[in-house]
Amino acid sequence: MQIPTIKTDRLILRGFEATDSEALFHILGQKDILRYFPNPTSPPQEKVEGLIRNQLVQWEQYGYAWWAVTLPADSAFLGWCGLQYLPETDETEVGYLLGRQWWGKGYASEAAYASLVFAFNDLDMEQIIALVHPENQASIRVIEKTGMFFVDAKQYFGMDMLRYRITKSQFINDRH
Repeated sequence: MQIPTIKTDRLILRGFEATDSEALFHILGQKDILRYFPNPTSPPQEKVEGLIRNQLVQWEQYGYAWWAVTLPADSAFLGWCGLQYLPETDETEVGYLLGRQWWGKGYASEAAYASLVFAFNDLDMEQIIALVHPENQASIRVIEKTGMFFVDAKQYFGMDMLRYRITKSQFINDRH
């Protein structure tokens, strides 16, 4: 499958390349970067390479997955963002993870919003969810900036999470 490239005002979301594994490995090794994830331990290089391979399989299997998030000017690798199918609950989640040096610049919100546009316009999905650890206030702000609404608190991945959702009609109405 040809993975689509999305260009926003300040970012390029593109398919992962094998050479991204080293940059992602360094991001995942940053202090507390995985603090609110089910497994907060930084993975070894081989696992990061497997994660990237898995995303490419997800693109083939579902027609969506994560993109590598980069800057257009110098192709700097910021992290990842995109859609993930959750087979346990038959939902699709928008998610993101950027390196610390890119936090607070609005990049996560911009990339997540572009992912929602892709989900609703290109894939004609009916709804998307977002999951966030209750203490992750920065990520909650990102989710809310994309127009998503709090639904409930549930267990996902063996931990308590806040679940947000937006439907296609809510997203389209919000844009007008």
